[in-house]
Amino acid sequence: MTRYIRRTSVFCLLLLLALLVNAGRIQAFTARSYDHNPANRRPTIARYDHPRGDILIGRTTARRPDGLPGRRTEWQPITGSRDTGQRLRYERTYADGPLYAPVTGFSSQIYGTSLVERAADAVLSGADPRLAPFPLWNRLTRARPPGGDVRTTIDPAVQRAAFAALGRKKGAIAAIEPATGRILALVSTPSYDPGTLSGTGADVLRHWARLNADAGRPMLNRAIRQTYPPGSAFKVVTAAAALEYETVTDIDARTDSPDPYRLPGTLTRLGNHTGGCEDASLRRAFARSCNTVFARVGARTGLDAMATTAEDFGFNDASLTIPSRVAKSTFATEMDTAQLALSSIGQYETRATPLQMAMVAAAVAAGGDLMRPYLVDRVTTAGGTPLATARPRLLRQPMSPRTAAQLRRMMISAVTDGTGAAAALPGATVGGKTGTAQHGVGNAGMPYAWFIGWARADGAPQPAVATAVVVEDAAARRDDISGARAAAPVARAVLRAALGDAPPLGARR
Repeated sequence: MTRYIRRTSVFCLLLLLALLVNAGRIQAFTARSYDHNPANRRPTIARYDHPRGDILIGRTTARRPDGLPGRRTEWQPITGSRDTGQRLRYERTYADGPLYAPVTGFSSQIYGTSLVERAADAVLSGADPRLAPFPLWNRLTRARPPGGDVRTTIDPAVQRAAFAALGRKKGAIAAIEPATGRILALVSTPSYDPGTLSGTGADVLRHWARLNADAGRPMLNRAIRQTYPPGSAFKVVTAAAALEYETVTDIDARTDSPDPYRLPGTLTRLGNHTGGCEDASLRRAFARSCNTVFARVGARTGLDAMATTAEDFGFNDASLTIPSRVAKSTFATEMDTAQLALSSIGQYETRATPLQMAMVAAAVAAGGDLMRPYLVDRVTTAGGTPLATARPRLLRQPMSPRTAAQLRRMMISAVTDGTGAAAALPGATVGGKTGTAQHGVGNAGMPYAWFIGWARADGAPQPAVATAVVVEDAAARRDDISGARAAAPVARAVLRAALGDAPPLGARR
């Protein structure tokens, strides 16, 4: 009898050892594959078992609440979490969803995440190891700490003013603080409510299908993901190249520019939609947006100089993130002289995102320094302990301070005595450039209206904001009319809000 008990004990011990070895093998070598197996619902259930961290915006007040000198930023969440009591327990909620959708993106239990929700997903979901006080212990126990918070650089007053100014127009706006690169506003219209994609019900499926079938493409972030032909707004880049490479040495000197201008090597004659362009100075041609002058100046400056300057402003760079990926703006590096002439006035294959063109205006406003644009200011734990803080960083220096000063004078002239008059603000100096971009086969498409510019309050040491506005489907009877009529008034509202003179919030939609 004792012999059988001994054999049974040995057999049970072998079974236990085999079980322990197999468990160790799974933990050591195959646990990751099980974690990522679609049939394994435990990670998904754990992910939504607690509230997601919040995305915040900050409003800087001129005075501290206690009355002492100094400025203070008050942070407020634009996201939240709702306890549904279901298996995937917490769903994402959004405050003013359509207003901030181009910033937050969406967090959906069915369709994943986008924009900041995606870029900062590890922090927001609590998966980032920096959130755990004892990472190894959390890894062993598979405990997930509370999600952290993400503070953005968005100024709610500027964001709201930009959104209201675009209204029902299809388009986009980007606004930047030139000295730092902080993104103050990022607007795209038409927009959508990302909260409709939270949850797992049939409504989510219906909203997703409706949004994807919408011809207005409301989920497309036009400010950073859509490129447009920049039209005459690109003349800022052409002027910078001409001044840097000394094709033009005096912005008030007459240029040898016929009107019309025959494109080199072709029989095509390029004209203008305004008078007074023949032999016009660079400053006058800038204010009147003379195509002939800038096409000839670009051709004379040469492909290498034009391409180098455009790339110094950020064109042809596919690596820019804010932290969401920004679509690459393009300037062709191989073309003949006629194509270069057209590219110099923002046509041919030249394309830019609104954020890229805001960067062009910001570099001019900042004296030639192009700061890296950024949207996330700080990442913290749920308790507010900082995990990472953004610092302003110089991205490139596309022009000298002298060239930037000359460009600022020309951009001011374009507002005070040119096509950008609708962007003028009392009590401030405004510089800008309008543009109307034809596109489509035979330029049959409705033109895009542009305005890029900056503003400095009277008495302030430097411009507080630079912006780019693009309005799609803008009617045009002649070049630059659309930019002047459709985009410049929108830019004026953005610049005004950034200078602290926002209109009443009754404009809120």
